[in-house]
Amino acid sequence: MSATAQLSRVRKSILPQGGDTWETIAARELPGMAAADAVAALQSWNLHVFMRAAGGVGRLRSDNPILPSDVIFVEAPQA
Repeated sequence: MSATAQLSRVRKSILPQGGDTWETIAARELPGMAAADAVAALQSWNLHVFMRAAGGVGRLRSDNPILPSDVIFVEAPQA
């Protein structure tokens, strides 16, 4: 079987709305989870965004916004 044939399921993702935060995405996309658990899950599924270097030396992580062009996964990766 080819590698392409194995890619039958696409992991659910979104493009954030302007001004989105982990909290707003969690509330909208994972409403059945406790807020803190939903934020933690999103961050663990999206290390490519969460761990991105901040804009400058000495800046706080809160200064590192989620960009509208970021792909945000809203479900866990498949095993």
